[in-house]
Amino acid sequence: MQFAGKTAVITGGATGIGFALAKQMGTAGARIILFEPREEVLGEATETLKALGIDAKYFAGDVADADAIEALADFTWAENGRGDIIVNNAGIGGPRGGIFDTDLAEARTLYDINFWGVWHGIQTFGKRYRADGLPSAIYSTASENALFNALPSGGGAYVSGKHALFGLMDVLRREIANKPELAHIKTGVIIPGWVATPLSRHNGMDADRFAEIIFKQMQAGEYYLVGHAYNVVRMRERIDELEAAFARYAPRYDGDEEFDVQLYYARIAAEKAGN
Repeated sequence: MQFAGKTAVITGGATGIGFALAKQMGTAGARIILFEPREEVLGEATETLKALGIDAKYFAGDVADADAIEALADFTWAENGRGDIIVNNAGIGGPRGGIFDTDLAEARTLYDINFWGVWHGIQTFGKRYRADGLPSAIYSTASENALFNALPSGGGAYVSGKHALFGLMDVLRREIANKPELAHIKTGVIIPGWVATPLSRHNGMDADRFAEIIFKQMQAGEYYLVGHAYNVVRMRERIDELEAAFARYAPRYDGDEEFDVQLYYARIAAEKAGN
């Protein structure tokens, strides 16, 4: 994907991964609009981008508020003519205790931001992209915790929320792939490992280093945007455990595709096309 001359809207874009991506995209010629609740932090981040020669603006609001995302889109279209790229990056860490003892109000607050906030961005910007038919991109920041549990214990709200986000993006990707009229919309899921941000208490890979790795994949049009090599080890642990369970209790057999849902719907579609 080409970023020069495009407008990229980044939620949670004033710090961490979002801000690092803003620098990458802006340096490549994109105009940047940052979004998060803290106006003072937004102002500082915007001035830093401008000092780097990047066209940058900001709009303050909360991704948990669907009306605020609609206002963000209105602002973007009014100021820059269009928001070609939405990066649903805003997120919080939330409660870290065990599932039995987690405060459910805190867990719901996390979901409002980490999951519903992403859905708000996808839906608000996606509807406009569908309507105008112009080249567009929807990116969302998941986590290695969308692929496996990276935490030694606890974090049920965060881990499950990232799994939910990963599933949401996969559904979106398939919906777009199955509708030729949406072929102008690109999608991508960003999968950070441990990155040094306020969320991680500044432990992990340098955010600028991570963003540089990810941005090259965005330019190449990749869907899975990855940066931490050791993630494959933890992924393999989960896959091996699952494969062992299937081998013991549901081993492959001739004709086992009889209950595959995708093949079933493919057959139905083929039958309808034949009629």
